[in-house]
Amino acid sequence: MPSADGTTPSSADHGTEGDALRISDNPRELRYEARFAEDVIGFMDYHLKPGLITLMHTEVDRAAEGKGVGSKLVAAALEDIRSRGLSILALCPFVRAYIRRHPEYADLVASK
Repeated sequence: MPSADGTTPSSADHGTEGDALRISDNPRELRYEARFAEDVIGFMDYHLKPGLITLMHTEVDRAAEGKGVGSKLVAAALEDIRSRGLSILALCPFVRAYIRRHPEYADLVASK
C-alpha cells in the first residue's frame, strides 16, 4: 500500500551506518527509490507495460557511492518485480551487470 508520499515500501529495509536504507517503488515517478532518512539518495527509472518492466537508468548520489546503495536498490527492485510476476528488459548497464553477477535473477529477463 502506498504511503502518504505515494511510494510503496518494499519488504527490503537495509541498515546503513546505524540508520535504515529504505527501498520503495514510487509509481507516480516511475522509479524505485533508495532513501536514507527522508532523503532520496538513489533511484532506478523504469517504464511499465503489461507483464514487462523496462529498467532504464540507475543513479546514486556521489556521497553514497561505494556503499552498496546501488546494489541494494537493484536487489530490492528485482525482488519486488519477481513478486509482481513481471519480466524485465534491462537497458541500464548497472542492472545488466548486477544480473550477470547474481544469476538467480536471470529468470526475470524477458526472452527475445
